[in-house]
Amino acid sequence: MDFEQADALNQAIRLLSLRHRARAAALLAPLGLHPGQEALLLELARSGPAIQSQLSEALGCEPPSVTLMTRKLEAAGHIRRRPAPSDRRASIVELTDSGKALAGQVKHLWCALAEETVAGLPAETVAELPGILTTLTGNVDARRSRRPQGDSVV
Repeated sequence: MDFEQADALNQAIRLLSLRHRARAAALLAPLGLHPGQEALLLELARSGPAIQSQLSEALGCEPPSVTLMTRKLEAAGHIRRRPAPSDRRASIVELTDSGKALAGQVKHLWCALAEETVAGLPAETVAELPGILTTLTGNVDARRSRRPQGDSVV
C-alpha cells in the first residue's frame, strides 16, 4: 500500500471514530450518560450480572475505567454491586429496574446512531460492515500484542 492510500484509510478511520464518539456523546447526554457507560449497560442487559473484571474484558477497557463507570452508574441508581460469593474482593454488577429501563432507551438510541452512520450505503455493505470492522480491530489488537517491548510509538 502506498502512502496516499494508507493516509486516506487511516484518516477515514480516525475521523469516523472521533465523529461517531462525539455523536454518541450528544445522544447519550440527555439520558445522563457519558460515552462508555452505555456499553456497560448494554453488556449487562445482554449477558446478565457480571464480575467487574469480566466487564472490563468484554468492554475492552481497563479495570479502573470499569470501576469508575460502575461507581457513577451505581450512584445514579442504574446498577448495584455486591460482593462475589466466591471472592469477597470481587464485585458482581447487575442492572437495577432503572438500569433495565435505561438500557432499553440506549438500545433505541443505538439503533438510531447506527442508521445515521450507514445512511446511503447498500444493505449488502451494511451487512458486511460488522465482520469487516471486527477483522480490522483484530488486526490492530494482534499487532499491538506482538510489538516488542523495546519498540516505541512515535
